Formats: sequence, C-alpha cells, structure tokens
Amino acid sequence: MGLFDGLKQALGLKAEADATRDADPDDLWGMSTAYVTMEADLGYAPTGDAALCFAAVDSTDFTDALENVEAILQAGEAETGTTAEFVEDSHGYHWVVLEDDTFEDLVTSIHFAADELIEQGYGSRLLAALFAFQHPSENRSVYWVYSFRRGAYYPFAPMPGKRERDSSAEFKLQSVLDGELDLEDDEAYWYPLWPEDDGHPWE
Repeated sequence: MGLFDGLKQALGLKAEADATRDADPDDLWGMSTAYVTMEADLGYAPTGDAALCFAAVDSTDFTDALENVEAILQAGEAETGTTAEFVEDSHGYHWVVLEDDTFEDLVTSIHFAADELIEQGYGSRLLAALFAFQHPSENRSVYWVYSFRRGAYYPFAPMPGKRERDSSAEFKLQSVLDGELDLEDDEAYWYPLWPEDDGHPWE
C-alpha cells in the first residue's frame, strides 16, 4: 500500500482539529454531475474505480456497523452491478474499494457506505472518498479527493513512477470545477495520497 506517511495527520488527527464541520455524505452528490464536466471540458473519463477511506475501531459495535455496510453494498451489487471489496493498507487504514462502469452507481455506493457509518455513530472515522479519472492521452490517473473532516474536494494528480504532483493539472482541474464542487480553498490541505507502483492509492 502506498499511502503517504502523513495521511494520519492530513486526513485524521490534524484535519479533525481543523475540521470545518461534521462529515456530510450529501456532499458526495456533487460528483454525480461534476464528472460530466470533467469529460466534456477536460477529456478526463471515469476509470470505473472509487474508494472510501476510514479509520477502524477495535470494537464489536464497529464490526457490526461494517457488516451493515457490507450488506448494503452486496444488496446494491445485485441491482447495479457495483462490486465492493474491503481492504486494509500497510498503515492500518481501511478502504471500501468499488468498481462499476456506471459512474452514478459508484457515487451512490460511496454515499450509502458513508451514510451508514454516520448513522451508526462513526462519522468521525471517515477520512476521504476518492474518485479516479484518466485522460486517453495520459498513462496515469488523476483523482478528486473528498475530505470528510474538511467538507471539501481537492484534486490530486500524481506523476507516474515518482512522488511528484502535476501541479498544472491540479490547478486546471480546480479552475474548471470551481463552483460545481465545494473545493478546498486552502492548498495546504491538498494532501498527497501516493500510490505504489503507479497503482491506485488504495492498492
């Protein structure tokens, strides 16, 4: 797993201290229309991948909450075809990884999972939701990252094979989607989630 070592500080403890409000999964719906702009104006199409990142709690109650999330997603798979996998990275963070060629179904599934954790009293454990996009002329993915602690989106465009960001791509994404998504206006909170081996951050 290739998450940047600062994830705990970036999306966890520090962001909790600097949180603007409680986690609100309804913010995720903005991506249901923003992806159309991504493709029409910038040429970035959804890869069919999205993920929800959260910090677990060592308790029976939290395990039961996750089982409820899994049951909801399994029921959704029968209807929409969205597949879900629960994984843990090397830093101890947990992910619900979703795959579906229909982008709206990805957003809906991420929302269902996040909403269930909030309903069960674990909204404070939600860290981020990631949506992956790719341009046909580029051999890499770019991401919109939603920080639950900050209540805002920011772009992340890692350069293939190196721990560097394509700042020009990120600022272009910001300029095009500004006004359509609730964006993080403090770039200090645009934390990198480095992938390993050019994969996705959750891999």
